Amino acid sequence: MWRPAFERCVRLLAERDQLKEAAAERALQYVESGMLLGLGSGTTSRLFIEGLIRRAEQGLRVTAVCTSLESARMAREAGIEVVEDLDRAVDLAIDGADEIDPSLNLVKGHGGALFREKLVALAARRFLVIADDSKLVPRLGQTYVPVEVLPFLWRRTGDRLLALADRLELRGGEREPFRTDNGNLILDLTFHGGLPEPERTAAQVKSISGVLEHGLFIGIASACLVAAPEGVRVLEKT
Repeated sequence: MWRPAFERCVRLLAERDQLKEAAAERALQYVESGMLLGLGSGTTSRLFIEGLIRRAEQGLRVTAVCTSLESARMAREAGIEVVEDLDRAVDLAIDGADEIDPSLNLVKGHGGALFREKLVALAARRFLVIADDSKLVPRLGQTYVPVEVLPFLWRRTGDRLLALADRLELRGGEREPFRTDNGNLILDLTFHGGLPEPERTAAQVKSISGVLEHGLFIGIASACLVAAPEGVRVLEKT
């Protein structure tokens, strides 16, 4: 009885991977030699970086600032120059998203790199999001919103955050908590029914002492490349 359900799950995952690859390939069309690129994190961004590496092997020359140690490792191993400080704006940042609402506001950070992801996105002249259509939501907060916090007195920070949310969870648990590339903790917030006012929630979360950054990306995305079975759509701000 379990086999058909398992095979259907495997097939759906394979189809999602194909959609992510389609979005990543479309994003490569925006890349030009000489650019300073912001490289994101996560599965879809990894596909983009793999495509970028193939183009670099064919002669494309770019410089990259990376949102995670893993993305930086991939780029360096392919011979792409990686910088950690900027003397100019990032020409183009490309990253995935966990949720995308109709206004192109995002939830990011399910992979844990939200702090660096936001810094790079804000440093870019153009921030391009790549995703499959399962990430489109009518309202942000359908899953959970990650918040990066200082480990020192994190429980007190969590108490203040819980006053805003319905549920809070320390990622990884207390015995072996997940650590970001910055050495900090992630608290995942759940909001039943989503976020009716994401801008307000973002400001409230950011105002709490102990919070370093949150995964609400409000008004930052320039456009979203969203892959569906019928093709890749370009969603832009209206």
